Amino acid sequence: MEIKKRYSDEELAEFKVLILEKIEKAKKDYDLLRNTITHENDNDIQDTSPTFKVLEEGANTLSKEQAGRLAQRQQKFIQHLQAALIRIENKTYGICRETGNLISKERLKAVPHATLSIEAKMKQ
Repeated sequence: MEIKKRYSDEELAEFKVLILEKIEKAKKDYDLLRNTITHENDNDIQDTSPTFKVLEEGANTLSKEQAGRLAQRQQKFIQHLQAALIRIENKTYGICRETGNLISKERLKAVPHATLSIEAKMKQ
């Protein structure tokens, strides 16, 4: 039996739909995090009203820092998904960059931007 070297166009189309859905959701999450940091959707006087509540200010700063880190992670996730779309267009999607074998469909459904098979990942 011949070993499959790449996914079929139909399979790639299925993965493309999955990835596009994930990108859409990730962009919404990113926008929500960015709005948390910049207060774009706030109508309060938080930035203009003097406050002497040091603990609250500290908590707000910490929340902004956490939101900033999460936003960076989300942006990186979006970039990985977009790179996966390019691999789909090039018909190299789902091929392990270490072994050259196909990454299992189950792994790609769970981690659609994966570039390593489970075996290659375990060796790292």
